[in-house]
Amino acid sequence: MIGVIANTISVLVGSCIGLLARKVIPSSWNDIILKGMGLISFYIGITGMMNGKNTLVLVICIVLGAMIGEGIDIDGRFNRFAERLQARFTKEGEQSTFAEGLITASLIFCVGAMTIVGPMDAALRGNNDLLFTKTVMDGCSSIVISASLGAGVIFSAVIILIVQGGIYLLASAVAPVLTTDVIAEMTCAGSLLILALGLNLVGATKLKVMNYLPAIFLPIAILPLYQLIAGMVGSS
Repeated sequence: MIGVIANTISVLVGSCIGLLARKVIPSSWNDIILKGMGLISFYIGITGMMNGKNTLVLVICIVLGAMIGEGIDIDGRFNRFAERLQARFTKEGEQSTFAEGLITASLIFCVGAMTIVGPMDAALRGNNDLLFTKTVMDGCSSIVISASLGAGVIFSAVIILIVQGGIYLLASAVAPVLTTDVIAEMTCAGSLLILALGLNLVGATKLKVMNYLPAIFLPIAILPLYQLIAGMVGSS
């Protein structure tokens, strides 16, 4: 669990450094920095999407994920939660980016193969190398993101602890389900959401990105089912 804790602390420390930097950055720079974060999100999203190997599985997961997310209004619930945190922990002036910071950082830090494989490797083999590598990467990234998007990034550390800690504790149970192919499709779907975040950050769209969140987890069920059907059709 030491790797998960180190990753969480690195984001907390990096976010605090970024907030201090934010205070000395001229306010006239905020818009261009924010759009720069959008461009970085494009890069992360596009490179991560290359992990996917089955477009049809991605389409099914996004459609079903959107239906589930819209049905239970994940985006609305998450934003109301962010507003409560904002009212309690931030000063006036950070309203416009608090939720964006929390959502953006949570997705960037919690989407990808390292988020899944790292805790599993630590739990099953006692190897924290991936998590320590991710610790350095996320610590540096959190400085930039919090300098751009504010205090919401700090609270993404809690999401990291819950997600990675949960995978660590359940590693033995989930290992048979999270095959290499499933992780690749989960990463692809999550990276598409990061790309959507980038579109929001540059002002091109106002997508309710969190309503697509179930799509990240649907490959766990959809991919094996697709492979089973494809195998049956191919053998007939």
